[in-house]
Amino acid sequence: MSIIYILIPLAIIIVALAIGIFFWAVKSNQFDDLERHGYSILFDDDIKPKAQTDESDSAKNKQAIIDDKP
Repeated sequence: MSIIYILIPLAIIIVALAIGIFFWAVKSNQFDDLERHGYSILFDDDIKPKAQTDESDSAKNKQAIIDDKP
């Protein structure tokens, strides 16, 4: 019977900790986009970083300008 005096406060502490972690995760936007991370595992080879695409597009545009000159 004396074990109840230990288990009940321990259970309350664990539940309070779990609730605190849940509210921290919601506050820090951990649940905003749940599907993007799952798809990124499948399609990360097809996605280029924006910096790479901008550089390659500008290089193509420069080459097109050079090619158009007489």
